[in-house]
Amino acid sequence: MSHKVTMYSTSWCGHCHRLQRQLNEAGIEYRVVDVDVETSYGARIEAATGGYRTVPTLEIDGRLLVNPSLEQVRRAVASN
Repeated sequence: MSHKVTMYSTSWCGHCHRLQRQLNEAGIEYRVVDVDVETSYGARIEAATGGYRTVPTLEIDGRLLVNPSLEQVRRAVASN
């Protein structure tokens, strides 16, 4: 079963780079949206985090996970 995973990220975020590496190693497919470039996504993340533009934030089947661990991502993908 294919899941739609989107990572909201920035080019300067070390946590984002680490999670991308972990997702690659785990074989979890995702697309990256750089919120510094595609600024329209920032408002949605801010609404979910109490006014902060926290990255990485992942969207999995419509659900936002703020700064998740690889295990949290695996569980979210498996539960959908």
